[in-house]
Amino acid sequence: MNSSSDVWKKIMEILEPQLTSTTITTWFDDTVPVDITDTALLLYTPSEYKREIITRRYSSLLKDALRELFSAEFEVQVLGDLEMQQHSEKFSSSQPMIVKDEYTFESFIVGSSNKFAHAAARSVADHPAQSYNPLFIYGESGLGKTHLLHAIAHTVKSNHPDYKIVYVKGDDFTNELVKSIREGKNTEFRDKYRQANLFLVDDIQFIAGKVQTQEEFFHTFNCLYEEKRQIVLTSDRPPKEMTRLEDRLKTRFEWGLLADIQPPDYETRLAIIKTKAIRLGMNLPDAVLEYIAENVTANVRQIEGTVNKILAFRDLMDDSINVNTVSRAVRDMFKDQSDLLPSSSLIIDEVCKFYNLENDDLRGQQRNRSTVLARQIAMYLIRRMTNLSLSDIGKEFNGRDHTTAMHSISRIEEMLKTNSQISEVVKDITANINAHNY
Repeated sequence: MNSSSDVWKKIMEILEPQLTSTTITTWFDDTVPVDITDTALLLYTPSEYKREIITRRYSSLLKDALRELFSAEFEVQVLGDLEMQQHSEKFSSSQPMIVKDEYTFESFIVGSSNKFAHAAARSVADHPAQSYNPLFIYGESGLGKTHLLHAIAHTVKSNHPDYKIVYVKGDDFTNELVKSIREGKNTEFRDKYRQANLFLVDDIQFIAGKVQTQEEFFHTFNCLYEEKRQIVLTSDRPPKEMTRLEDRLKTRFEWGLLADIQPPDYETRLAIIKTKAIRLGMNLPDAVLEYIAENVTANVRQIEGTVNKILAFRDLMDDSINVNTVSRAVRDMFKDQSDLLPSSSLIIDEVCKFYNLENDDLRGQQRNRSTVLARQIAMYLIRRMTNLSLSDIGKEFNGRDHTTAMHSISRIEEMLKTNSQISEVVKDITANINAHNY
């Protein structure tokens, strides 16, 4: 879940069994998700009366749904017209990045799996554009890449208050570019990025395959590099594995330093759990620390979510913390893989988002080349990532039969053997789907 819209959609799915359709339509039909931070979900409704009702009657249900999604406590703020205007003005101001204070070098737990990336980030933060430019940090989701980006920004902001710090996600760079072209604001777009003293890009892999975005990014990169401005990029893979990325960008990304982050080893997981627990006011017994470290191994984000859930369980159940209670509190963290399978709807939604298609077009009868390819990829991913039969997969696409699904899946399997661009596309969409589990 990478946006407030995704989170809001999930919340509505959780609330559907608890509330009548009339209730949902009456009170939430014109409620719009505005933003989600580390501590709060912001909503907007134009009706002052609905705002009061949602706040008074339904905020606790919304908080429960957020707790279920993130295993952490969130506040819910419902904005009216005035608050919405103030929020919009605040986030359209000249300061392009809001540095998260909790994401500092001091709060980053260093272990053998991330020691090199941490040292490189620290060097860049202390000496911008003097040591490694660009710095390219890569690794799987949830391992601390974004934490290091914010830690760099935090240090640079402290040491150089006059520096302009710009942070953007790869897909947002594309969205902003498209919007600037549509609104005739190309100059403002370029000024925003090319005047940065520190340019931080999260998930740069999402510009791969987008010709105009890569062209714009190429010139932005050159401008900043020639002006000796620091560039830091993160990705889920090294540049050489981005087969849809232009060679000239691959070359530039490798000019500085490549630093990878691996999943934390046992000792690092133990240190993360202990540090997180202490920050939350818990002193966990050694047996509990070891139990979590041995069982929760995916990534740092999942480890922190586990500790948050233990805290909530302790506070809500008023129970002592031992291995048995921890096991009950976080048993869903240790589900079988089959319990964590994505839904076919999620897969279809992510394919549509990647190809900029409407859901009905992908499921329907459109026969243009790009839609057919996207539909076949969706069928392939559903077959690979779920337990649905070929007949069930066909039914997801307006009642197509199992032979159509079989043909589509076989075609993508053949293409994956010879077409590196399709392989890259499937890898990107799969990463987006898997991101919904964290």
